[in-house]
Amino acid sequence: METPWDYFMISMKLLGALSLLIFGMKMMSDALQKMAGSQLRHVLARMTSNRISGMLTGTFVTCAVQSSSATTVMTVSFVSAGLLTLSQAISVIMGANIGTTLTAWIISLGYNVDLITIVFPAFLAGIILIYNKRYRSVGDLLFGTAFLFLSLVFLSQTGKELDLEHNKAVVDFFASFDVNSYWTILSFLAIGTTITCIVQSSAAMMAITILLCSTGVLPIYLGIALVMGENIGTTATANLAALGANTQARRAALAHLLFNVFGVIWVLCVFFPFVEMVCSMVGYNPHTAGQETLLPVVLAMFHTCFNVTNTAVLIGFIPQMERVVCWILPEKNNKKQDDFRLQYIHSNLIQTPEIAILQAQKETAHFGQYVQGMFSIVRQLLEEKNNEKASALYEKIMHQEDISDKMELSIARFLGQVSENHLSDETKVKVRQMIREISELESIGDVCYHMARTLNRRQESGPDFTPALYGKLRSIMQLTDKALTQMNLEMSMHEHDNDMRETYRIENEINNMRQQLKDQNFIAVDNREYEYTVGTMFSDIVGDCEKLGDYVVNVVQARLGK
Repeated sequence: METPWDYFMISMKLLGALSLLIFGMKMMSDALQKMAGSQLRHVLARMTSNRISGMLTGTFVTCAVQSSSATTVMTVSFVSAGLLTLSQAISVIMGANIGTTLTAWIISLGYNVDLITIVFPAFLAGIILIYNKRYRSVGDLLFGTAFLFLSLVFLSQTGKELDLEHNKAVVDFFASFDVNSYWTILSFLAIGTTITCIVQSSAAMMAITILLCSTGVLPIYLGIALVMGENIGTTATANLAALGANTQARRAALAHLLFNVFGVIWVLCVFFPFVEMVCSMVGYNPHTAGQETLLPVVLAMFHTCFNVTNTAVLIGFIPQMERVVCWILPEKNNKKQDDFRLQYIHSNLIQTPEIAILQAQKETAHFGQYVQGMFSIVRQLLEEKNNEKASALYEKIMHQEDISDKMELSIARFLGQVSENHLSDETKVKVRQMIREISELESIGDVCYHMARTLNRRQESGPDFTPALYGKLRSIMQLTDKALTQMNLEMSMHEHDNDMRETYRIENEINNMRQQLKDQNFIAVDNREYEYTVGTMFSDIVGDCEKLGDYVVNVVQARLGK
């Protein structure tokens, strides 16, 4: 007879095995993402509007990284970065739900195949590779796989030790539920949802369900209700990750929840016939005892049929789903002007350094557009004759210069966090390039502020530029703005498509014009065509335009790694 101490120790083994399962799955997923990070990034980033290809991509990526949560959070981060539209993201998420069914089949395999012969060779090979810098990710993958299989072995052994099928109290407890009642099915569905939300792992909940069903104490109908709840509970990860992201990212996460909830609703409408159909596919009769070995297969098959059918039903209604989530989460336009917030970087969405680098690249490109916007305000300030409006523009430039400083520090801090990971040599180079880029972009913001100060001094000192000087300043500022436009074009292009010749050509034009204007200014001041203070302000602005052109070249060089 089992003592309370024995049950306590068995419970510890069960919880330990589940912890090992979650750790093994996470280690596998992280290793696979590191190994295929750049490829996954390009696959998802180049997603077309074709919903079928989007669904297949989501399936492939989830099978590759063994985590639908990782794929979904990855997809949400791409939506946040503006690389995927909402409709594209929904199709990828649908595919992720299909891809995650592979995990259920792996877990069910652990209850029907002796995996212990695979575990120890995997540990041995993993420990050898993990100390090799080049193959460290492969070693992590083998370790994660070994931990996963070892946890399944422990779960199977613990299930046998529990001997639940001969525990009258447990058998009577589950037998007290009416499996033909929808209230019972809904109750177990809620339990599955709640536990999955808490443990943040549908794999762990699937393992518990298979364990209870394989012992024969949990009827298959209730086990399937738990699996349906897992499908809803697993959406919590992406929704929690998207809380600090933009509206589009939150919509993508919400679409994942609505997709699974709708699937559960229509399955509940045909619950018993659908379960009977799945059981017949694997040759299991739910009304006959003694077929417990087939129950893990039944659960994995239901999980697959549910997600595949749900995707087949809803893939034609992606536009309608998009409208629904946009209606539930409308765009908010009440953001205060003084608020500072990065557009594309959301640290809670980081899954791998590759995704983090992608977010930082988008944010850096946005930084480039931001400083060009600052220069546009400087050009407005040049033309403004009204003192009050000119003061308002100057205040705006001061505020934006402060934000540009914060943007540099925030992106640099984010890149510093990314650098704490094990990075490939290519990724390390990208981090260094972006740190150079943001430093030069912040310098452009400083130059814009310095030009605004000079123009503000013009308003306060009294003497104004002559019409000829205004014309010359407009010309060099227009050329400088052209350089900024070319810079932002280069930053938005793929590195292999970049060509610095146009940037160099514009810089040479700026340098030549600056020298001409400087010489003309000296002659005009000597001839007393205007006051010395006016000539000094004119010379400062022209010199700042030339500095700004140099910083533009530095940004493009950093972008190309030169």
